[in-house]
Amino acid sequence: MPKQKTHKGLAKRIKVTKTGKVRFFGPNSRHLKSNKRGTTVQTYRKARFARNGDTKMYGKLLNRSLLSQQQHTAAKVAREDKAAEGG
Repeated sequence: MPKQKTHKGLAKRIKVTKTGKVRFFGPNSRHLKSNKRGTTVQTYRKARFARNGDTKMYGKLLNRSLLSQQQHTAAKVAREDKAAEGG
């Protein structure tokens, strides 16, 4: 059976953070910005995080487990609750 390969196009466009969240930059942020408002251009500079459904698809393409931002915050709250009960 051949080895599973990562999707190189996706790997170039996203960054997986240390906690497993998927970070990427949105569309329209490269060029042709002179006719756009300054506030719009500022929002293009911000990184975005992938949602639940997208993260599941990205994980399959990259052959690794990933967390969406919602899953990450839910896990963080669960850890804090568990620490508060036990500690």
